[in-house]
Amino acid sequence: MAGTITVHGTVAAGFEGVREEFAAALAADHTEPGGQLAAHHHGRLVVDLWAGEGVTGDSLPAVYSSTKGAAHLVVALLIQDGVIDPDRTVASSWPEFAAEGKGGSTVRELMSHRAGPVRADGGSGIGELADDRVIARRLAGQRPYWTPGTEYGYHALTAGALTGEVVRRATGRSIQEVFEERGRAPHGLDFHLGLPEALEPRYVHIRPGVPTPAQAAEAAANPLDPAGLTALASGLAEDPPLDLVALADTRAVRALGPASVGGVASARGLAGMYAAAVSGLDGRAPLLTPETVAGAGRVRWKGTDVVTGRSDAFALGFEAVGAVCPALGEGAFGHSGAAGSQAYADPVNGVAYGYTRRRFALPGGAAPENERLSAAVSEAVAEL
Repeated sequence: MAGTITVHGTVAAGFEGVREEFAAALAADHTEPGGQLAAHHHGRLVVDLWAGEGVTGDSLPAVYSSTKGAAHLVVALLIQDGVIDPDRTVASSWPEFAAEGKGGSTVRELMSHRAGPVRADGGSGIGELADDRVIARRLAGQRPYWTPGTEYGYHALTAGALTGEVVRRATGRSIQEVFEERGRAPHGLDFHLGLPEALEPRYVHIRPGVPTPAQAAEAAANPLDPAGLTALASGLAEDPPLDLVALADTRAVRALGPASVGGVASARGLAGMYAAAVSGLDGRAPLLTPETVAGAGRVRWKGTDVVTGRSDAFALGFEAVGAVCPALGEGAFGHSGAAGSQAYADPVNGVAYGYTRRRFALPGGAAPENERLSAAVSEAVAEL
């Protein structure tokens, strides 16, 4: 039920309205979620807020598909270095991937969720999903669910394993190792693709989502087709269906950090990664050149997703959030996560944003309050 909520943390002068919006958004949510919000402006931390039972600014919740943002930052860096050519076929470095008609699929198509192997036949349990190499081996021989390059469909549980294998073939290192060496460690980011045992006390357990009466009625009236692409790609076709809360709460998943869904991060870590990418942090140069930043945010596909049935827009592995969120500048890019997290860079306005939730926001993806919070941050920046 709606009520007051105590907000902790700080905001820079001019961003007081963001604190008010954060408090209002959480207090109005009947699930009493708890969350964190952080934002940088040209590399300076201007919003650092948290609220809710058991949540501090240092808490490390699971961020699910916001992990894909870290994975695709690695690929963007390797493209920038000339180590990966996005227009070469995947099979040119990973020959096994050519099976079942996938030989012509390019790295660009793979990153843009257009290659088609959204699931391994027979499904995958939590133990397999924890290990990207296991999933990659299974997907190499997998038939695509459409002719590669002809459709777009979100590879929710497989995208990171697929691009991770491309990274491994190009560098001899895992996507998690490259992220640690080039992103997390040098910038001190609280964003982990593989959470060390020593940091386990800071992990906060995700709580199951609470459907509204309208959502419950909609689910009852329109049950999910267990043979449809939505169920197959999200693990809901498994027996028993994949439990996303249990996935995050499995130590092996947090320890290995699968690049599709296994990341653990604070809002500071999410925002800090995108600030490091486009603005630079602590006097360091940005990780990405202006040319790479422009490419990362360029819309590669926009329309109806054949897996989710939703309207969406994707850039080079990243969600093209600037194309769907009017508060953001053109070319903004990032990635949301199933529990409600959102993270992005808005290069035009110099903003890097990170938000986490402790309780699932249904039906999944970026929690609805992100629209209000993003708008508040953008309005504050516009008035500086």
